[in-house]
Amino acid sequence: MATATPGVNPYAKPNAAVAEAAEAYQEVKLFSTSGRIGRVRYIAYGMGIYILFAILGVLLSLAIGQAGMIVAWIGIIILGFMLTIQRCHDFNTTGWLSLLVLVPLVNLIFWFIPGTDGENNYGAKTPPNGGGVVFAVVAVLIVIPLIGVLAAIALPAYQDYTKRAKAAQQMQQQQQQAPKR
Repeated sequence: MATATPGVNPYAKPNAAVAEAAEAYQEVKLFSTSGRIGRVRYIAYGMGIYILFAILGVLLSLAIGQAGMIVAWIGIIILGFMLTIQRCHDFNTTGWLSLLVLVPLVNLIFWFIPGTDGENNYGAKTPPNGGGVVFAVVAVLIVIPLIGVLAAIALPAYQDYTKRAKAAQQMQQQQQQAPKR
């Protein structure tokens, strides 16, 4: 007869807790060329970095001159390429495709090509987008262009207003200086 532990039923259900395997997500690394980044984060981080470095470039150019703006543009280019390499990895393509960033309007393909579902050659899938990331993209893609359109309308109208106000002021001064008859 086989040796068995007394009092233990060999046909009993297991007592170990069994959990569903959790989906593995890859950590988002902003300052790296390895890993993956999804479309929404690519747009949000790309535009955010561009705006941040533009402000930094203006401040540096005020402090140290033209070299400050050059430093900011170099930073924008380097971080832009890092993000685009990660974006290429998201749809399972080599990072060399990121050179398309240099071609105007062709670089928009990175906004529209979907990433691969699940794991690919470059790592696990990216984590789902949070509310903050989605809000940032909406703000960047809707609010900022809206401000630009309003500025394009308001600035010429204001310039026209100031020209007319100066002309009216000059006419008033001429009328006051004219001899009375």
